[in-house]
Amino acid sequence: MVKTKEFLGILALLVLVSQCVGTLTPSLNDDVLGLIVFKADLQDPKGKLSSWNQDDDTACNWIGVKCNPRSNRVTDLTLEGYSLSGRIGRGLLQLQFLNHLSLARNNLTGTISPNLARLANLRTIDLSDNSLSGTIPDEFFKQCGSLRAISLANNKFSSKIPASLSSCATLASINLSSNQFSGSLPAGIWGLTALRSLDLSDNFLEGEIPKGIQVLNNLRGINLSKNHFTGIIPDGIGSCMLLRSIDLSENSLSGELPQTMQKLSLCSSLSLSNNLLTGEVPNWIGEMKRLETLDLSGNKFTGQVPNSIGNLQALKVLNFSANGLSGSLPESMSSCGSLLALDFSRNSMNGDLPEWIFGSGFEKVMHLESKLGGSFNTASKLQILDLSENQFSGKISSSIGVLSSLQLLNLSGNSLEGPIPETIGNLTELEVLDLSENQLNESIPLQIGDAISLKELRLESNILSGQIPSSVGNCSSLTTLILSHNSLTGPLPAAIAKVTSLQVVDLSFNSLHGSLPKQLANLPNLLSFNISHNQLQGELPAGGFFNTISPFSVTGNPSLCGAAVNKSCPAVLPKPIVLNPNSSSDSASGEILQDIGHKRIILSISALIAIGAAAVIVVGVIAITVLNLRVRPSTSPSAAELTLSAGDDFSCSPTTDANSGKLVMFSGDPDFSTGAHALLNKDCELGRGGFGAVYRTVVGDGHPVAIKKLTVSSLVKSQDDFEREVKKLGKVRHQNLVALEGYYWTPSLQLLIYEFVSGGSLYKHLHEGSGGHYLSWNERFNIILGTAKSLAHLHQSNIIHYNIKSSNVLIDSSGEPKVGDFGLARLLPMLDRYVLSSKIQSALGYMAPEFACRTVKITEKCDVYGFGVLVLEIVTGKRPVEYMEDDVVVLCDMVRGALEEGKVEDCIDERLQGRFPADEVVPVIKLGLICTSQVPSNRPDMGEVVNILELIKCPSEGQDELV
Repeated sequence: MVKTKEFLGILALLVLVSQCVGTLTPSLNDDVLGLIVFKADLQDPKGKLSSWNQDDDTACNWIGVKCNPRSNRVTDLTLEGYSLSGRIGRGLLQLQFLNHLSLARNNLTGTISPNLARLANLRTIDLSDNSLSGTIPDEFFKQCGSLRAISLANNKFSSKIPASLSSCATLASINLSSNQFSGSLPAGIWGLTALRSLDLSDNFLEGEIPKGIQVLNNLRGINLSKNHFTGIIPDGIGSCMLLRSIDLSENSLSGELPQTMQKLSLCSSLSLSNNLLTGEVPNWIGEMKRLETLDLSGNKFTGQVPNSIGNLQALKVLNFSANGLSGSLPESMSSCGSLLALDFSRNSMNGDLPEWIFGSGFEKVMHLESKLGGSFNTASKLQILDLSENQFSGKISSSIGVLSSLQLLNLSGNSLEGPIPETIGNLTELEVLDLSENQLNESIPLQIGDAISLKELRLESNILSGQIPSSVGNCSSLTTLILSHNSLTGPLPAAIAKVTSLQVVDLSFNSLHGSLPKQLANLPNLLSFNISHNQLQGELPAGGFFNTISPFSVTGNPSLCGAAVNKSCPAVLPKPIVLNPNSSSDSASGEILQDIGHKRIILSISALIAIGAAAVIVVGVIAITVLNLRVRPSTSPSAAELTLSAGDDFSCSPTTDANSGKLVMFSGDPDFSTGAHALLNKDCELGRGGFGAVYRTVVGDGHPVAIKKLTVSSLVKSQDDFEREVKKLGKVRHQNLVALEGYYWTPSLQLLIYEFVSGGSLYKHLHEGSGGHYLSWNERFNIILGTAKSLAHLHQSNIIHYNIKSSNVLIDSSGEPKVGDFGLARLLPMLDRYVLSSKIQSALGYMAPEFACRTVKITEKCDVYGFGVLVLEIVTGKRPVEYMEDDVVVLCDMVRGALEEGKVEDCIDERLQGRFPADEVVPVIKLGLICTSQVPSNRPDMGEVVNILELIKCPSEGQDELV
């Protein structure tokens, strides 16, 4: 019997012969032959194509295959989402009667052959959501026959869109979105008069949108969003009378809206967000009465909202945020009874909040509709209301309770006053309530606990008073509770400890008093708990998050005690023994009484001596204080301490003024006086970590710097040791390391001065988003490689980072990673594991297991472990430790388990949407898992890691294309 490999070779030869001399004899079924050869070029990890048997007479019973019942020839091949990999082989060219081809949502690589379009009967091609790459051959569209629809979306095709596309006259649907196409849009594309749908979004196309679109009388939808188009919106777009959907968002289009658009009476969705469009919102917008989605956000529109908006009664989503609109919202909008989302945030709108939003206007419509027998479809449908960052004033109407379907309410950053309405409790679907940065007063209503779906409650920066209502404990889904910068009083309610989903709590800068409930230590998901600058007292809860709480989170509470505030709590003494002097006593009891009396006399004498000594000390302290006040210079301490020094290896010799600190800049001699005030300005704070807070300021020569104010003063080495270590760190230079530019020293204050990196942290890019942008695979790989190089450089300089995590990897303006906070553990007197663990508490999930074992030496391999976790975080987009409702998911364990089950690609960040090369991503994941080996000796060195990453990125040998 012929072996399988030899048989496939024979089949491939037969395919070539058949292409040269014509159709094979009917006894050798062309379709079976072609599909078996096609299958030979694929990997089928899930065995989806196991039913494809080369011995079958027909392919009509195979999975994914449909045939013409009369001719038994294959007409439809649909293999969507089968996890197939490999390339699209030449076998498909045998399917001469194929009408429909769909290989979407697989992992296919390589390019496409121009010969694929030669199949005369082919009507639709769907190769979307794969990893196909290269350019589309110009010949492909020149021989497209009767092709009606093509989708190559979510691949990696590059270069220009072939001009030959305009010769494929039968095309009705084109989807080339989410690729890497560049250059201008082919002018001949408007010649495809049969076109009904065009999607070229999420590419790198540029230039102006060519004129001539008005001839597309059949066009229903056009999407050119997320490109680099410039110029104006073509005036002819208004002649495409059948248009239902227009998306030109996220480009650089300018000018005003063309008036011809008012003729698009069938258009239901218009998105022009994030462009440079100007002028006023035209009054004719009300003529587009079928609109359900209208998004003009992120432009430069000015003036008032036109009254004609009220004509759009089918409107469901209205977004005019981030413009320059002024005035108030027209009352005519109360007629828009189908609204689900209303967003006018980040404008300059003013006046009182319109009453119609909060029920009164809608109630009139409801009353009228009920009289006429109409539907009851008004404000109760509204799910999102965002009027934040405007200049609205007045009170929040109590009729807000009518918005029973509301899920997000954001009125922050205005000038609202008065109380929070009690009817807020009627909003049982509400998940986000943000009323921060207003002038709201009185107390937080007890009814807030009736909003049981709340996940985020932000009321900070108001003038709220009274106590925190215990009813907050009813909001069992609450993850974020921020009430800071108010005038709240009373104790912290114990009911908060019942909200086990809490992650972020900020109650700072209030007047809370009393002790903290011990049950708070049982909150399993806490990431941050800030109670600083209150009047709380007693011992901090013990256990859980509170064992490693940052001192910054509890400062400003003089009566608090515990390790975090560096203040021991008074011991609880047993009650004294009281003897009854009237009871009959024997000699033993008499001796006890005599002994007690003797000790009482001694205690009294000791007390007198202690009191006298204390008095002498107090007088001495007062005298010294008076003398210091007389000789102290008039300069404020913050400015006086920041006195420039002169002369060592880097600058000048230190000042001899006892009241001055020592400032050393490693290059130049800039005026640093402006930086002193920044340290006192919370608005300049960039963030806080285990070793201190970071502020942004500008030195005298105009360039910004980042200043880390160390919070380990009690642990820092002596000045000589401190300066020696810092100067060593200052000499470390690498393009992927944040440069240390200088330092400042006093016994009570130490500052490190770094270069300022403007792009934010990797953590924010991965987990908090950046204007809707997410990191592409190439950007992620570049960050991984750059971080590896920086760590390798540190290890060559005998420096261990100790604190690898995504918040310590910064991204500069060009997308390059810069690793910060390296080597700070060297400033501590000893590398004590407990101290290190407490200082890098936020590195949970990154810490190597040897930190928990005192018998294992801490080496550079702990950095390799943290780097491995970081790699998995970058690839998956998930945090190192995820707290689920009933479980805790450790990222390393999850990915390792997926790899063992053959499902590792299921772990890749879904935002990449298949736009990644599996031959790069999977090896990177495996490298990350090797780096997180439990045994330090099994982890590679960072130099080896760099070499492996560069080999992964090295382009592999190309595979033969289809012929």
